[in-house]
Amino acid sequence: MDNQSAPPLPDAVPAKTSGMAITSLVLGILGVLTCGLTALFGLIFGIIAIIKVNNSGGKLKGFGLALAGTIVSGIFLFMIPIYAAMLLPALAAAKQKAELIACVNNEKQLALAMRIYSDDNKGQFPPAATWCDAIKSSVGSDKVFKCPAANPGSRCDYAFNVKLDGMDQNKINPQTVMIFESDGGWNANGGSELMIGKPRHARTFVVAFADGSVQELRASQLNALHWYP
Repeated sequence: MDNQSAPPLPDAVPAKTSGMAITSLVLGILGVLTCGLTALFGLIFGIIAIIKVNNSGGKLKGFGLALAGTIVSGIFLFMIPIYAAMLLPALAAAKQKAELIACVNNEKQLALAMRIYSDDNKGQFPPAATWCDAIKSSVGSDKVFKCPAANPGSRCDYAFNVKLDGMDQNKINPQTVMIFESDGGWNANGGSELMIGKPRHARTFVVAFADGSVQELRASQLNALHWYP
């Protein structure tokens, strides 16, 4: 019986590294830059990659990569609430600062509109009872009458010092209160009794004076305000 040589065995196909496993690890690591947002996808891809590698019969490799991606992603997902707790105070402070800047700008525009009205009316400020209506055309937008930190349902969040009703601006002490924050509504006018009791901007009250300047004041400074011209 002739000895016949056995046919050569085919070369074994090398196992491929799971692309999903690599993606899982990359997305997990990117969680550092995205505050954990990409980690959610990294966790999902990692779990799927582990299942596929285990069921591939050796045709896929990358179990370690998938496991690492799953762990890293899980860690960053766990840290999302911590990131949020760290960011929320900073975001709240930034919002308060933006609202304060907007309120200051509003009062500057209202004070300027008062002086424009005065220049057009023989140097006299408008009647206190209709001051909003009197300067509306000089303001340009009703939004200027609205403080972003105040009740959104109010039409106007500022009041006019009634002591300046129809007065000649040249005869008024420049440091007399002219416009101040109030919940009195449209055409609100009066004195210190109309000023808001609680500051809208952390500890700060915004006040515009007869010379057109605007100041951010603390509660301890309000008693020193000059209300009489």
